[in-house]
Amino acid sequence: MLLIMWAIRIQAQEDNSIFQFLKLPNSAHASSLGGENITVIEDDITMAVQNPALLSSVSNNTINFNYMFYIEGVKVASAAYSRVFGERSSWALTAQFVDYGKMKEVTEENIQLGNFSAKDIAIGGIYCYELSDYWSGGIKANMIYSKYASYNSFAMGVDLGLNYYHQARDFSFSIACRNLGGQLTTFNDRHEKLPVNLQVGITKRLAHAPFRISATLYNLTDWKNSKFLNHCALGLDFVPTETFYLALGYNFQRGDEMKIAGSSHWAGITAGGGIQIKRVKLGASYGKFHMNASSFLFNFAMTL
Repeated sequence: MLLIMWAIRIQAQEDNSIFQFLKLPNSAHASSLGGENITVIEDDITMAVQNPALLSSVSNNTINFNYMFYIEGVKVASAAYSRVFGERSSWALTAQFVDYGKMKEVTEENIQLGNFSAKDIAIGGIYCYELSDYWSGGIKANMIYSKYASYNSFAMGVDLGLNYYHQARDFSFSIACRNLGGQLTTFNDRHEKLPVNLQVGITKRLAHAPFRISATLYNLTDWKNSKFLNHCALGLDFVPTETFYLALGYNFQRGDEMKIAGSSHWAGITAGGGIQIKRVKLGASYGKFHMNASSFLFNFAMTL
C-alpha cells in the first residue's frame, strides 16, 4: 500500500513516462475485454501477467507463447511458464520482446548514414500466495531493457496484485498496481518515469445465463486532462462451457482518442475468443492501437 501511495504521488506530479511497450497486452482474453482486465478467474497464465494475484488459478507446469501483429514492421512476442509450489504458493517466469525493425539514420541535412534498430525487452518473475479461501496476493518483478540505436536504458519494475474470489457467487474483485520502480541507467542522463497503472476491477457471472460481465478502472494515478469514462474498460463474455468463450469489449479511451471528424471508426471495440482442447489452450483477440492498423494477438498454452 505504501508503494501504491508513493506511485500516486509521483505520477500526479508528472504524467509522462517511458517504456510504453509495457502497456501492450500479453493476454488475448484481457485484450478482448476492452484491453484492461485484472479479474477474470480462469486457468490462463496470461491473466496472471495482467495481475499476479491470478496465478493461483493456473495449473501446474503450464507453458505459454504469444505473438501480436501490432503495427506494420513491429514484432511483439511474449512467453511464460508457471509451477505450483506447495499447497498455497505458485511462481512463474515471464518474458516480453518488441522489435521495431530497421530504420534509416540520417543527419539534419537528410544525409543517410546507415540503419539502426530499436528493441524493448522485459524479463520477470511472479510469486502468488493464497491468503485464504477467498483472497490471494501476488507480486511480479521485471527487469526492463530498451535499446534505440546507440541509446539504452535499464530499469526495474514491480507489479502488485490482490484478488477476492467468491466461487459460489462467481464474483471476482481485484486491485493491481503495475510498473512501480525506476531506471537504473538512463537514455540521456535524465531519469524518466515508468508507466504506472493503478487498476481496480470486478467480474460477475450471471446466475441463470452463460454470460460474464467485467468492468475495469485503470490509469487511476493520472487524471490530467482526462474524462472519467477514459479510465473505463467494459467487457462481456459468452461462456457456454468451461472450455470455450467469446468476448466483446469497449475501451472508452481508445474510442475517444482516435476520433476522426467526430467518428471513432470503432476504434474502442475489442473482440476475441478462446478454446481448450485437452491440455492445449488457444486464444485470439482483435483491437486497434492506431487508426490505420488493426492488431491481432494470439495465445498458445499447454499444461505439460
